[in-house]
Amino acid sequence: MPERVGFVTMGEAGKPTGDVPTLGVGMLGYAFMGKAHTNAYKKLNYIYTPPPAYAKLVAIAGRNKERVEAAAQRYGYEKAVTDWHDLLSDPAIQVFDNSAPNNLHAEPTIAAAQAGKHVICEKPLGRDAAEAKRMWEAAEKAGVVHMCAFNYRFVPAIRLARDLIQSGRLGRIYHFRAQYLQEWIMDPDFSMVWRLDALTAGSGALGDLGTHIIDLARFLVGEPASVSGLTTTFIKERPSETGGKAPVTVDDAFLALLTFQNGAIGTLEATRFAKGRKNHQVIEINGEKGSLAFNLERLNELEVYLPEEETQKDAQGFRQVLVTESYHPFYDVWWPQGHIIGWEHTFVHELKHFFEAITSGRPIKPEGADFEDGYRASVIADAIMQSSKTGQRVEITY
Repeated sequence: MPERVGFVTMGEAGKPTGDVPTLGVGMLGYAFMGKAHTNAYKKLNYIYTPPPAYAKLVAIAGRNKERVEAAAQRYGYEKAVTDWHDLLSDPAIQVFDNSAPNNLHAEPTIAAAQAGKHVICEKPLGRDAAEAKRMWEAAEKAGVVHMCAFNYRFVPAIRLARDLIQSGRLGRIYHFRAQYLQEWIMDPDFSMVWRLDALTAGSGALGDLGTHIIDLARFLVGEPASVSGLTTTFIKERPSETGGKAPVTVDDAFLALLTFQNGAIGTLEATRFAKGRKNHQVIEINGEKGSLAFNLERLNELEVYLPEEETQKDAQGFRQVLVTESYHPFYDVWWPQGHIIGWEHTFVHELKHFFEAITSGRPIKPEGADFEDGYRASVIADAIMQSSKTGQRVEITY
C-alpha cells in the first residue's frame, strides 16, 4: 500500500477532522485543464464526507510568470513557480498533476514518478504510443500510483451503461458507434495554436477528441482487434502569431472502422469542423437483448431499450433514464433525485478515485484508466493514423 502522509483533523466550518490524510498537489498547467482539475480538488474536500484524502494546493507551475502567479492567487495555490522541476523537489507535494500541453506530458511526468510523486496526466497520455509506453513503464518501475485522466469514465450515465453491459443485460454486443464533434477551428482566420502543431500536440482531432471515444470503446465493449482509418486536414495553413502563415501539421477530422476481439464491430468519428456542434459526443451500443444511447450534452440521461422489461407491446421503445437517483453511480454524495450535475463534476469523481488508490491501495483499473490504458488508447490512435497513410487495415497489437 502506498505510504499515507500528512494526516490532519477537521473541525468546524469545513476544517479537517479524524484520521484523514492530506495530499499536497503540484499542478503543471494553469489553463483549461488546470482550472478543471483545481476546481475538482477543492470540491473533493467537502463533497465527500470524508474524502479519501484532503487536497492541499501547494504549488502551480507555468512558463509565464505573471499569468501563473495570477492563477495561483485565483485558484488558491500557496505559490507559483515557472520551472516544473520545482514541483518535484518540493517535499510538501505528493501528487503531480500534469494538465500541460501534450509535449510536456512525458518528461515532467516521468521525472515526477522517478521522484516518488503519484502522477495523474491528461489525455492523450503521450503524443504517440512510444511516448505513452515510456511513461507507463517509468511509473510502474517507480511504484507510484498513476492515472490517465479519461474523465468520461466517471459520468454517472456512462458508468450505468457499463454496469448494464457487464451484467449481461444487453447480451452479446454487436455494435459500438461514437461521434465526437466540435466546430471551434472552422474559421480559416483562426490563428495557429499548439493544438494544430504535431510537434506539440502529436495529432489533432484524433488525439484531442478521438482518444476519449477510443477509451470509451475499450471501457464499454472491450479490446479492439483491428482498425481501418481515414484522417484529413481541411485547412492546411493558419495565420501565425509572428505574421504570415504557418502549416497545420495535424488532422482536422478522422473516421475509423473497428473490429473487437469479442466479435462486435464499431465506428468512431471525431472532427473540429462540425458547424453548430460545441461538445457533441454521442454513443450508441446495440446488443442482442437491447440498446443504449448517450449524449454528453445531456450527460444526466441514458437512453435504454430493454424490451423484456416492457409489459405492453405499445409501450416498447427507448426510454429516457434520468441518472440522478441516490443509488446510481457516484450520486450518493450529490443532490436529491432529479437535481442534475455537470461536466465539471466528472473530475471530482475521477480525483476521488485517484486519491482512494493512493491512500488505500485500491487499483485504478478497471473503473479508472491508468497509464497502461492511456498507452493502449495511443496504440489504437496510431493504428488509425497508420491505416489512413497506407490505406490498409491495421491489426491492434500492444
